[in-house]
Amino acid sequence: MIKHVLNIGILAHVDAGKTSLTERLLFETGVIDRLGSVDGGDTQTDTGEIERRRGITIRAAVASFALGDLRVNLVDTPGHADFVAEVERALGVLDGAVLVLSAVEGVQPHTRVLMRTLRKLRLPTLIFVNKIDRAGAREHDLLADIRRRLSPSCVPLNTVDGLGSPAAVTRPVTDPYAVAEVLAERDDELLGLLVDGQTPEQGMVRAALARQCGEAVACPVLFGSAITGQGLPELLDGIAELFPAVPRVAVEGASATGTVFAVERAPSGEKVAFVRVRGGVLRVREPLTFFRGQRRSGGDGPRAGGGAGSGGAGRTADHAYEARLTALSVAGAPREAQAVAGDIVKIWGVPEIRVGDHLGEPGPANQAHFTPPSLETVVRPRIPGQEPRLHAALLAMTEQDPLIGTRALPGGGTSVLLYGEVQKEVIGETLAREFGVEAEFEPSRPVYFERPSGSGEAVEEIQRQGRNEFMATVGLRVEPAPAGSGVGYRLEVDLGSLPLAFHRAIEESVRLALREGPHGWPVTDVLVTLTRTGYSSPVTTAGDFRGRVPVVLARALKRAGTVVYEPCHRFEAEVPLEAFGPVTAQLAALGGEVRDARREGEGWVLEGKIPAAVVHEAERRLPGLSHGEGVWWSEAAGDRPLR
Repeated sequence: MIKHVLNIGILAHVDAGKTSLTERLLFETGVIDRLGSVDGGDTQTDTGEIERRRGITIRAAVASFALGDLRVNLVDTPGHADFVAEVERALGVLDGAVLVLSAVEGVQPHTRVLMRTLRKLRLPTLIFVNKIDRAGAREHDLLADIRRRLSPSCVPLNTVDGLGSPAAVTRPVTDPYAVAEVLAERDDELLGLLVDGQTPEQGMVRAALARQCGEAVACPVLFGSAITGQGLPELLDGIAELFPAVPRVAVEGASATGTVFAVERAPSGEKVAFVRVRGGVLRVREPLTFFRGQRRSGGDGPRAGGGAGSGGAGRTADHAYEARLTALSVAGAPREAQAVAGDIVKIWGVPEIRVGDHLGEPGPANQAHFTPPSLETVVRPRIPGQEPRLHAALLAMTEQDPLIGTRALPGGGTSVLLYGEVQKEVIGETLAREFGVEAEFEPSRPVYFERPSGSGEAVEEIQRQGRNEFMATVGLRVEPAPAGSGVGYRLEVDLGSLPLAFHRAIEESVRLALREGPHGWPVTDVLVTLTRTGYSSPVTTAGDFRGRVPVVLARALKRAGTVVYEPCHRFEAEVPLEAFGPVTAQLAALGGEVRDARREGEGWVLEGKIPAAVVHEAERRLPGLSHGEGVWWSEAAGDRPLR
């Protein structure tokens, strides 16, 4: 009988072997009787046609296996940086993570991005060094790299004989002293034993390791091979013993709470959602409330999705809706009639559901840990007349990935936000295969945004004589707001001065109009105040206010003035000594600023800031400038005025 449940993620730089590792874990635990392969396109978690053909994971997938009375839900996430949004959503529902490295390639750039995020989230992490059977595999110098670049508190639990050959085998580290040395820094009892020259018992060391791993301060490391199965027994033991599992207990009477982290469509077209249950009991046909949005202290930021939200301090969810499930399937136990805390469950019967929605209560504030997309492209159908069909298909895709922000453009095109060119290719293939629309993409361009540089006001009144285009009076003032606050809106008129429907029309029109400022980019970090209103009953309609607001707001923004900003990344580049000059020159040519340069070992470590739009180009050029020895890492880090 299952008493505990554990949700873990498999994360890695692309091609480190995480999907192969997932297959091996399912094989070793008896879930499948034959190993699939990425090359053969028959793996359990890469189920989409595009995933199988390209050999990469695009959508998060869930597989389950049992270890005694523990059910492990394994979430296989994308490794390619263009699908980082999928990784972010998976991290929010995990109890632990297995970070996969290649014993040959070692610590790669995206590995470092993932590890920094895992540490920021304080998510318990175990490192699995894969491919020990490959020529060029490393152990001791790779451990040094892991300590230097990923975690200084890494604890190797096994070692390898015959490294770099098909005959490579693992054996456990049996000396408890070696493990205790790392753990003693945060364990006074262990430290006392070591100072006294005593060797602690193996059980005591293992308990300390489990505790520090659960607190995300120690990082166990295991070597192995997903192809040969070496190291897999130790990995399974580590998953069962070192990660904090959730007791699977049904708390009757408690409202079900959870997070929607993935949405797919059944062959019939019906939406199927993946939910991590956090509390209560979830059953079919019981009334449920879902919330879209999250608790937050500020307003909207630059566009990162299809719709406008609501600003204002202390706001909770933007939207709530009621639903009753028509069916559910608990991961690892599809015949169970209910889901409880810790379970991952597929649900049917909620047509409005989207990724990021929360069941039972609004989501926590400040959930995002990855930068929003920094590229934008315009998509048009190859066959004229299919513009509505294309736009509808892209809107359907945003249900699975809300960060693919879409908006219709004059002339039939649709704007789409992107992380990179591979994502663009996958969107094109998905449109053709799943929606029957052949699409053409314009070259990608950076996503900029505008902030007001001063204050400005404008008023348009109903004309008492002459022709009135809009039977509405609107006065608006715009002024700068604190960075990161998004869009704020407030009234300087009495709420009763207009019917509520007219107030709603004004606020909605303000938010819609701010999607395109004087320079053509979304306006953010702005406070808009309604200073004047008027209408003529019964002639005036909400449409008069919707027509008047964009004109008044544009005039107020012009008087205030706006500055265009570009999102930036903080970067760190490790380069050999002779590459210092060429690399710094190239970074400067791309608009980067090197703010610190220091000698480390046989090379330089460069730190600085660079426009997000050229990060991929800098990363692409680094190997050629550094003779293949350069290492690049970057993360979102604010913005700066566009030069």
